[in-house]
Amino acid sequence: PYSSSSSPSPSSFMCSIFTTTVNVAAKTLVSAASPSKSPLPSTDRWLLSDHLRFMVMLMAWVTLWFLRVLTDHFPSLGGHLQYPLQSARLASGVPGAFNFPPLLTYPAAATSASALALPSSSSSLEMILREDVDGPSIRALGRALSHILALLNDIPASSRKYQFAMSMADRILEENAREGHEDLLEINRMALASAFSRTSSLLYSSLQQTQLKGNNSSVFPTSIIRALPMGSYINSYLKGVNVCVGAVVRYMKNGTLPWHGSRQLTGAAGMDEGEMAAEKLAQELLWITNKLREFGSLDEVLEQWSFASGLASLCLGANPRVQGFIIKIFAILSSELRQESAFISSEVKFGLLSLWLPLCCHGSNGLAYPVMTGLEKVEAERAMDEVISSLPAFDQEVILTNWFQEFTVSSSDWPNLQASYNRWCQFTRKLA
Repeated sequence: PYSSSSSPSPSSFMCSIFTTTVNVAAKTLVSAASPSKSPLPSTDRWLLSDHLRFMVMLMAWVTLWFLRVLTDHFPSLGGHLQYPLQSARLASGVPGAFNFPPLLTYPAAATSASALALPSSSSSLEMILREDVDGPSIRALGRALSHILALLNDIPASSRKYQFAMSMADRILEENAREGHEDLLEINRMALASAFSRTSSLLYSSLQQTQLKGNNSSVFPTSIIRALPMGSYINSYLKGVNVCVGAVVRYMKNGTLPWHGSRQLTGAAGMDEGEMAAEKLAQELLWITNKLREFGSLDEVLEQWSFASGLASLCLGANPRVQGFIIKIFAILSSELRQESAFISSEVKFGLLSLWLPLCCHGSNGLAYPVMTGLEKVEAERAMDEVISSLPAFDQEVILTNWFQEFTVSSSDWPNLQASYNRWCQFTRKLA
């Protein structure tokens, strides 16, 4: 798997075609826009070469448009045209990309940004087996913990071995923290931070595939229904109706029940396997966040999620159970922002609040699935209020304006940041 002579994958081949077409289109655009090298008999007349250059330009741009549509509808062909979870600045190696330190270094062939973002259980095992060590090393404990955390993403939650793997990870984390040694605490922090990054990327991919599948197979226009008052709750029930209607249609065509012998229909909520996988990953993400708060540091998580615009937008259309776990994570991060406010940049605070406050407004009602208790909501509101008050006036204006818009169109009464809004208005009046 680490050979450099392997043939390029289809995704990398598609990326090279896309890049080449972009370059050709740009060059032909410049060529068509420039005047002809041959002398013209009339200033308003084109030569044959001018017409040919213009036709080549049009063909290149049409090809580029076709490739763009193809990669949008078939993401697996596009390779790494865009980084799914974070912005390009995180993918390029700035803080928040979760590069493993020398203490837990993997082989050089597997230390690319993509390998660290979504390592599979098999690749993790290969990295452990291929690492050459001269003798007992503390790095082996870090590799073992990272391997267990990676396996948690792959083991089904219904399996009894899932609880076994989670208890083993818990035991290693607790014993490392009990020793109190600096290197052992660093192992906990880096293993959990890497697991959080990997699980976030897996959750992004799962939500993207689920919503793409739902848009293609939905009987009802869910995007329009979701925009209506109480639309998220109506949409959750319509999903079950969609599954039933689709089952009847397929039964009439094939004469067999489509979910016979499978787990396609999983209860009254009509959750399919994709939604179940997303809920499992969101629950694991909450577990990792709590462990990071207990045994490590949330600095990397705060920085990563302050730029996770893709994940934040997908969570707005996710299942209410998934939204509940994500809102709990945001509440934990808000509390961490308040406690470490002096050591966290304003850019991270602004990004975290501006990206995740809309989800709190639209996914926090908890009529069908309770998200947080009343006391937890009050504490989270206090944390948000203190963080907002520490930001510059212009950042406060942007965050509070967006919050007011989302809060007034949602059916939820949380988070109520009226005190922050009134304080900002009073501060602005003093500038008159």
